[in-house]
Amino acid sequence: MKIEYGIKGLINYLPLLVFILLSNSCTNDIQNKEVLPTKLDSVRIIQGKPSSSFKDTITIDFPAAVFFNTDKVQSKKYIEINSKKIFDSIQHDCFYQMKYSRDVLKKYYPKIKVIEVINARYLRFKTANSAYTIIDLNNFDLCGLFISDGQKEPIVVDMTNVATHLGFYF
Repeated sequence: MKIEYGIKGLINYLPLLVFILLSNSCTNDIQNKEVLPTKLDSVRIIQGKPSSSFKDTITIDFPAAVFFNTDKVQSKKYIEINSKKIFDSIQHDCFYQMKYSRDVLKKYYPKIKVIEVINARYLRFKTANSAYTIIDLNNFDLCGLFISDGQKEPIVVDMTNVATHLGFYF
């Protein structure tokens, strides 16, 4: 009689016991954790733009849109530091953003003179009251666009939103 009572009690608690054992084995972090590479393992930190090999200054004393890009020596140094694949990707973006920006300037602001700067480090913009603002291109991305009306401070433009920036500035 006591044995029969013990077996019936065990059978009643058997599903609960099985559930506890299975749930404990599935949540044991130490045994079930796989070693997976983290996202940070594959991320490479991109180094900044190397210093320009030129020390020239371009003076802009009229309304202008100034596109700038790296010179050959800067490009080679950038490829050595990072990789050709990264450089080519950035230059691809620059090419199409600059093309789009030129098209917007030509269509909506045809009187703004467009200047291309590659072999210079500094831009000297005329502002109000015959003052000047000097910009060191080493402190900016590999390529970009500055706009100036000859009176206000020049600004660097996000080329993907060039139409908006031009509308607010001019």
